[in-house]
Amino acid sequence: MALVRKGSRRIVVDGTAYRWRLRRRPTYCQGLAWSLCTFAVEQADTPGATLVVTTNQPHPSNWLGREAKPVLPADVAEAIELALRAGWAPAAPGRPFHLDRCVGFNSSP
Repeated sequence: MALVRKGSRRIVVDGTAYRWRLRRRPTYCQGLAWSLCTFAVEQADTPGATLVVTTNQPHPSNWLGREAKPVLPADVAEAIELALRAGWAPAAPGRPFHLDRCVGFNSSP
C-alpha cells in the first residue's frame, strides 16, 4: 500500500530517495498515550514494501501532555538504515516491513 503524498516528507539515505510520513493527528489510543508513535517510509521513485517504524515515544500530539520528542529526519534515516540491514527490500512489492524500536516505553505517566 502506497503512502499518501500529501503530508509526506522526502529524505535521501545512501543516495536513495524515500518518502516518510507521521500521522498529524494521533489515533485514539495514541492520543491517550496507550500506544506508541509510528511512522511509515517508502522508496520515493518505485514504491514497494512499506516500512512501518514503531518508536519508543508517545505521539507528540497526545492529549495527556505526556512529554515526547518529535520524530526528526535523523531518526528516520537511522530507522531506514536499520531496516535495510534487517532485510527490508523497499523496491520489492510485498507486505509492510515492521521495525520495532519501542524498547524502554512505559505507558503509565
